[in-house]
Amino acid sequence: MNPYPSILLHIDSSERTAERVRLARALAEDFDAEVTAQPCMLTALARYPYALEGAAAAMKLMQELDRECLDKAQAVFNKAAAGSSRLRWAPPLADGPWGFARRALYADLVILGQRNADDPASGELPADFLPTVLVESGRPALILPYVGTLAAVGRTVLVAWKETPESARAVSCAMPWLLRATRVHLIGFGESASDSLHALQRYLSAQGVTATPHVGGAEESDVGNQLLSRAADLGADLLVMGCYGHSRAREWVMGGATRTILRTMTLPVLMTH
Repeated sequence: MNPYPSILLHIDSSERTAERVRLARALAEDFDAEVTAQPCMLTALARYPYALEGAAAAMKLMQELDRECLDKAQAVFNKAAAGSSRLRWAPPLADGPWGFARRALYADLVILGQRNADDPASGELPADFLPTVLVESGRPALILPYVGTLAAVGRTVLVAWKETPESARAVSCAMPWLLRATRVHLIGFGESASDSLHALQRYLSAQGVTATPHVGGAEESDVGNQLLSRAADLGADLLVMGCYGHSRAREWVMGGATRTILRTMTLPVLMTH
């Protein structure tokens, strides 16, 4: 059975767009999937609202900037897609970034990129774009870091485990990778970590997945950095974890580990809320 028949790929004009397209193309082949490349960016007017003071001339310039941005993104997509029939370019969303989470409801997997504040194109998206998509769509999202080359994803998988619905959903969504992986590692934190990790190990064994448990530490502090450190030690090329967050005063408040990973990830991360 095809685990991810429909993949939604976020497209903008950032430096890492080509890397996301190439990985999406590889995953489409691996999972016999169809990929919808969805351009999604803030309009120039949304980024430079004071330009309205220039009236007609400014509006024309804003429209030209939008066209240049979209053309650049499509040119990058066309080159990286390499003519694959599994990748399809979609028209821009009428409501831009605010509509992407709703569009993600109709996908089995979403591919996103980590925000890089140093990229000139970072202003094309709201600062909370990633957490908004994760929380509002509830769909599994493969988030790619803005550094490093992605030769492959999912050969060595590290699963961050906590006895929560978010973690359980993340494990279920990661099962296609876990079944294919060469090595699967499990890690948990806190006093009851050992018992819960062995319970997860038994569950995965029944699914045909052999996994090695690791107790990360008795205290659940600085979990995000501990996860990244352990992923590096194990040579993991995919981290699986639940996403924790909620809305407060019109902004997303993310859990400590989620916030750290989204900010400093060094490997692809599969997250579900």
